[in-house]
Amino acid sequence: MEVKGKRIGFGITGSHCTYEEVVPQIEKLVAAGAEVVPIVTQTVKNTTTRFGRGEDWVAKVEQITGKRVLDSIVAVEPLGPRNPLDCMVIAPLTGASMSKLANAITDSPVLMAAKATMRNHRPIVLGISTNDALGLNGVNLMRLMAAKDIFFIPFGQDDPLKKPKSMVADMDQLIPAVEAALEHKQLQPVLIERYNK
Repeated sequence: MEVKGKRIGFGITGSHCTYEEVVPQIEKLVAAGAEVVPIVTQTVKNTTTRFGRGEDWVAKVEQITGKRVLDSIVAVEPLGPRNPLDCMVIAPLTGASMSKLANAITDSPVLMAAKATMRNHRPIVLGISTNDALGLNGVNLMRLMAAKDIFFIPFGQDDPLKKPKSMVADMDQLIPAVEAALEHKQLQPVLIERYNK
Protein backbone atom coordinates (compact mmCIF):
# COMPACT_ATOMS: atom_id res chain seq x y z
CA MET A 1 0.00 0.00 0.00
CA GLU A 2 1.42 3.39 -0.97
CA VAL A 3 2.29 6.01 1.63
CA LYS A 4 0.67 8.75 -0.47
CA GLY A 5 -2.14 10.37 1.47
CA LYS A 6 -1.27 8.52 4.68
CA ARG A 7 -0.79 10.27 8.00
CA ILE A 8 2.43 8.90 9.43
CA GLY A 9 3.84 9.69 12.84
CA PHE A 10 7.62 9.75 12.82
CA GLY A 11 9.23 9.28 16.22
CA ILE A 12 12.93 9.96 16.68
CA THR A 13 14.85 8.76 19.74
CA GLY A 14 18.41 9.49 20.84
CA SER A 15 20.62 7.39 18.58
CA HIS A 16 22.44 10.52 17.43
CA CYS A 17 24.83 8.71 15.07
CA THR A 18 21.89 7.49 12.98
CA TYR A 19 20.17 10.83 12.25
CA GLU A 20 22.04 11.32 8.98
CA GLU A 21 20.53 8.06 7.71
CA VAL A 22 17.05 8.77 9.06
CA VAL A 23 16.37 12.39 8.07
CA PRO A 24 16.60 11.67 4.30
CA GLN A 25 13.89 9.02 4.79
CA ILE A 26 11.59 11.68 6.23
CA GLU A 27 12.23 13.73 3.09
CA LYS A 28 11.36 10.70 0.94
CA LEU A 29 8.09 10.12 2.83
CA VAL A 30 7.08 13.76 2.31
CA ALA A 31 8.09 13.60 -1.37
CA ALA A 32 5.97 10.45 -1.76
CA GLY A 33 2.90 12.36 -0.57
CA ALA A 34 2.69 11.30 3.07
CA GLU A 35 1.69 13.70 5.82
CA VAL A 36 4.48 13.27 8.36
CA VAL A 37 3.85 14.17 12.00
CA PRO A 38 7.27 14.54 13.69
CA ILE A 39 7.71 13.48 17.32
CA VAL A 40 10.92 13.64 19.37
CA THR A 41 12.17 12.68 22.80
CA GLN A 42 13.68 15.27 25.10
CA THR A 43 17.08 13.67 24.46
CA VAL A 44 16.78 14.40 20.75
CA LYS A 45 15.69 17.97 21.35
CA ASN A 46 18.15 18.96 24.06
CA THR A 47 21.39 17.05 23.46
CA THR A 48 24.46 18.29 21.62
CA THR A 49 26.89 15.63 20.43
CA ARG A 50 29.66 15.32 17.86
CA PHE A 51 26.84 14.56 15.41
CA GLY A 52 25.28 18.00 15.89
CA ARG A 53 23.01 20.07 18.10
CA GLY A 54 19.60 18.70 18.96
CA GLU A 55 17.89 21.98 18.18
CA ASP A 56 19.43 21.96 14.69
CA TRP A 57 18.13 18.45 13.97
CA VAL A 58 14.68 19.45 15.23
CA ALA A 59 14.69 22.56 13.03
CA LYS A 60 15.64 20.46 10.00
CA VAL A 61 12.83 17.97 10.62
CA GLU A 62 10.34 20.81 11.09
CA GLN A 63 11.48 22.41 7.84
CA ILE A 64 11.10 19.12 5.92
CA THR A 65 7.67 18.26 7.30
CA GLY A 66 6.27 21.78 7.57
CA LYS A 67 5.11 20.92 11.09
CA ARG A 68 6.33 21.70 14.58
CA VAL A 69 7.68 18.64 16.33
CA LEU A 70 5.54 17.18 19.07
CA ASP A 71 7.83 17.09 22.09
CA SER A 72 5.62 16.39 25.10
CA ILE A 73 3.36 13.60 26.27
CA VAL A 74 0.44 16.06 26.40
CA ALA A 75 1.03 17.05 22.77
CA VAL A 76 0.91 13.47 21.47
CA GLU A 77 -1.99 12.18 23.53
CA PRO A 78 -4.59 13.27 20.91
CA LEU A 79 -2.98 10.80 18.46
CA GLY A 80 -5.20 8.19 20.10
CA PRO A 81 -8.87 7.91 19.10
CA ARG A 82 -9.37 11.68 18.58
CA ASN A 83 -6.71 12.31 15.93
CA PRO A 84 -5.28 8.93 14.83
CA LEU A 85 -2.30 8.14 12.66
CA ASP A 86 -2.38 5.62 9.82
CA CYS A 87 1.05 4.36 10.89
CA MET A 88 3.76 5.22 13.41
CA VAL A 89 7.47 4.95 12.60
CA ILE A 90 10.14 5.08 15.29
CA ALA A 91 13.57 5.48 13.73
CA PRO A 92 16.09 5.40 15.13
CA LEU A 93 14.81 3.35 18.05
CA THR A 94 17.45 3.16 20.79
CA GLY A 95 17.93 0.16 23.03
CA ALA A 96 16.58 2.15 26.00
CA SER A 97 13.38 3.11 24.17
CA MET A 98 13.04 -0.43 22.77
CA SER A 99 13.22 -1.80 26.31
CA LYS A 100 10.58 0.64 27.51
CA LEU A 101 8.26 -0.04 24.57
CA ALA A 102 8.52 -3.80 25.12
CA ASN A 103 7.63 -3.33 28.79
CA ALA A 104 4.77 -0.82 28.34
CA ILE A 105 6.64 2.16 29.80
CA THR A 106 5.41 5.38 28.19
CA ASP A 107 7.65 8.06 29.64
CA SER A 108 8.44 9.98 26.45
CA PRO A 109 6.42 11.64 23.67
CA VAL A 110 7.58 8.99 21.17
CA LEU A 111 6.52 6.09 23.38
CA MET A 112 3.18 7.73 24.20
CA ALA A 113 2.54 8.24 20.48
CA ALA A 114 3.31 4.55 19.90
CA LYS A 115 0.91 3.57 22.69
CA ALA A 116 -1.80 5.81 21.19
CA THR A 117 -1.28 4.19 17.79
CA MET A 118 -1.40 0.66 19.26
CA ARG A 119 -4.72 1.51 20.92
CA ASN A 120 -6.10 2.04 17.42
CA HIS A 121 -4.58 -1.23 16.08
CA ARG A 122 -2.56 0.74 13.53
CA PRO A 123 0.92 -0.45 12.55
CA ILE A 124 4.10 0.59 14.35
CA VAL A 125 7.30 0.36 12.28
CA LEU A 126 10.56 0.17 14.21
CA GLY A 127 14.02 1.06 12.91
CA ILE A 128 16.35 -0.20 15.61
CA SER A 129 19.78 1.24 16.38
CA THR A 130 21.17 -0.36 19.52
CA ASN A 131 24.49 -1.66 20.78
CA ASP A 132 22.84 -4.44 22.78
CA ALA A 133 20.22 -6.03 20.50
CA LEU A 134 22.08 -9.34 20.82
CA GLY A 135 22.79 -8.74 24.51
CA LEU A 136 20.52 -7.98 27.44
CA ASN A 137 18.08 -6.17 25.16
CA GLY A 138 17.60 -9.28 23.00
CA VAL A 139 14.62 -10.35 25.10
CA ASN A 140 12.92 -7.01 24.42
CA LEU A 141 13.63 -7.23 20.69
CA MET A 142 12.04 -10.69 20.55
CA ARG A 143 9.06 -9.54 22.62
CA LEU A 144 8.40 -6.76 20.11
CA MET A 145 8.91 -9.07 17.13
CA ALA A 146 6.14 -11.28 18.50
CA ALA A 147 3.77 -8.39 19.28
CA LYS A 148 0.68 -7.59 17.27
CA ASP A 149 0.75 -4.50 15.03
CA ILE A 150 4.56 -4.09 15.37
CA PHE A 151 6.81 -4.39 12.32
CA PHE A 152 10.49 -3.80 11.65
CA ILE A 153 12.67 -2.13 9.08
CA PRO A 154 15.06 -4.97 8.14
CA PHE A 155 18.14 -4.91 10.36
CA GLY A 156 21.50 -6.57 10.86
CA GLN A 157 24.82 -6.35 12.63
CA ASP A 158 26.56 -3.11 11.72
CA ASP A 159 30.01 -4.08 13.04
CA PRO A 160 30.19 -7.73 14.15
CA LEU A 161 33.90 -7.61 14.92
CA LYS A 162 34.10 -4.49 17.07
CA LYS A 163 30.48 -4.40 18.31
CA PRO A 164 29.19 -8.00 18.08
CA LYS A 165 25.94 -7.29 19.97
CA SER A 166 25.00 -4.19 17.95
CA MET A 167 22.25 -4.18 15.32
CA VAL A 168 21.00 -1.33 13.14
CA ALA A 169 18.14 -1.09 10.66
CA ASP A 170 18.80 -0.47 6.97
CA MET A 171 17.04 2.89 6.88
CA ASP A 172 16.95 2.79 3.07
CA GLN A 173 14.22 0.15 3.46
CA LEU A 174 12.02 2.40 5.60
CA ILE A 175 9.39 3.20 2.97
CA PRO A 176 9.03 -0.42 1.75
CA ALA A 177 8.70 -1.50 5.41
CA VAL A 178 5.96 1.10 5.99
CA GLU A 179 4.14 0.08 2.80
CA ALA A 180 4.16 -3.55 3.93
CA ALA A 181 3.09 -2.63 7.46
CA LEU A 182 0.10 -0.67 6.14
CA GLU A 183 -1.07 -4.06 4.83
CA HIS A 184 -0.16 -5.64 8.20
CA LYS A 185 2.77 -7.53 6.68
CA GLN A 186 6.41 -7.70 7.71
CA LEU A 187 8.87 -6.79 4.98
CA GLN A 188 11.14 -9.77 4.43
CA PRO A 189 13.83 -10.75 5.03
CA VAL A 190 13.82 -8.96 8.35
CA LEU A 191 17.33 -10.14 9.29
CA ILE A 192 19.85 -8.93 6.74
CA GLU A 193 23.58 -8.72 6.23
CA ARG A 194 24.39 -5.10 6.91
CA TYR A 195 28.10 -5.15 7.72
CA ASN A 196 29.36 -4.07 4.30
CA LYS A 197 26.90 -1.16 3.88
